[in-house]
Amino acid sequence: MTNSPADLTQQLLDAAKRAGADSADAIALSGTALSIDVRAGQLEQAERAEGSDIGLRVFVGRRSAIVSASDTRPETMTAMADRAVAMAREAPEDPYAGLADPSQLATDWDVAALELHDPSDEPAPSALQDDARRAEAAALAVEGITQVQSASASYSAQDVALAASNGFAGSYRRSSRSLSCVAIAGTGTGMERDYDGDSRTFQSDLRSPEEIGTTAANRTLERLNPRRPKTGAYPVLFDERIASSLIGHLMMAINGASIARGSSFLRDALGTQVLPDALSLTENPHRPRAGASRPFDAEGLPTRQRKIIDNGTLTGWTLDLANARKLGLESTGNAARSVSGGVSPTAWNLELTQGTASKQDLMAQMGTGLLVTSMIGSTINPNTGDYSRGAAGWWVENGEPVYPVSGVTIAGNLRDMLRGLIPANDARSYLSRVVPSLLVEGLTLAGD
Repeated sequence: MTNSPADLTQQLLDAAKRAGADSADAIALSGTALSIDVRAGQLEQAERAEGSDIGLRVFVGRRSAIVSASDTRPETMTAMADRAVAMAREAPEDPYAGLADPSQLATDWDVAALELHDPSDEPAPSALQDDARRAEAAALAVEGITQVQSASASYSAQDVALAASNGFAGSYRRSSRSLSCVAIAGTGTGMERDYDGDSRTFQSDLRSPEEIGTTAANRTLERLNPRRPKTGAYPVLFDERIASSLIGHLMMAINGASIARGSSFLRDALGTQVLPDALSLTENPHRPRAGASRPFDAEGLPTRQRKIIDNGTLTGWTLDLANARKLGLESTGNAARSVSGGVSPTAWNLELTQGTASKQDLMAQMGTGLLVTSMIGSTINPNTGDYSRGAAGWWVENGEPVYPVSGVTIAGNLRDMLRGLIPANDARSYLSRVVPSLLVEGLTLAGD
């Protein structure tokens, strides 16, 4: 009988103890992933993967090492533990390394309330193929679409287990169902493409293939015959599709690892205003059916809701144990890890305060400027916050979109940009980052 992920983590801990580790933690993942690609109405590619992955982190004093494998035989786990302990004995000492104190550990959680896993049956490959085919057909049915680059449907389910020699043991199961479509219009150098997609925990929440295909097609057609506006300083409205990237830059700047290294433009900003005073940024790892929800973090600490930014003021960093110790603080329960990598702080579900105005209202407010719907590349200076990214979207005049824009660069400073954000009211509540369209005044646009 195949061992469960929870059984595997305990076996890894036993092997580490026999090998001479002072302490250890282990992670095990087991699951199924299925993906289907359709092209021209026919199956182009089908992939299915089933398996288990295991990872072990051992401590010998203040020295540590990590090993991983996809072979779960007992002799492999014994070899892993022996190798990890030998590696740890040669590693440099880290005064901040180590497991959580037992008093810090999560002891009570309600996995069912999080709804991380869809209990319905795994979809048949034919059902995934049909969804991808329908999305492709819907895109091709829109006049002006010349081809569909890809139409894909996928499903995954995974059991996650974590255990440590400090007494922690926990597990949960999560699933995901996704559908996407990329459409192309135009010919030669005038070709443009855009996409739409959806990813949900529950199959029943997934948007229809027809909606996804049609939206991808319409977005593509809107990008045809782009122009470049004149270089200058303009207001820029970040469409809801990509506005969360600004919050992503903010979260990188307040990540505990960046703060501990001193490589953040917000390293001295704790307790100061970083957003407009009407805006708060809340983290909620217990939101049902959300992609970043979890009952405990990768070090066995309880996850909890917190206001990272409260009425514009930064209240704290995003911390795991090691970076918290470096900064003389407590972990915020934000540790993440893979089977083969070390622990690092990562934010869970985020929600930014929405405004009362619609995106159209903000376009009217900006008058003349750029509505950004997609971005490519980035040059971000983490120490200064200097920001530069390639962008495409719509040029707005008198509050109305007048022509598509491509091949321009927008630049500014993130500290100033974040303090001047004006939010719309169009955020999608089911995403792991619930962020509306965001208006930023006075960015530099490099065009013609």
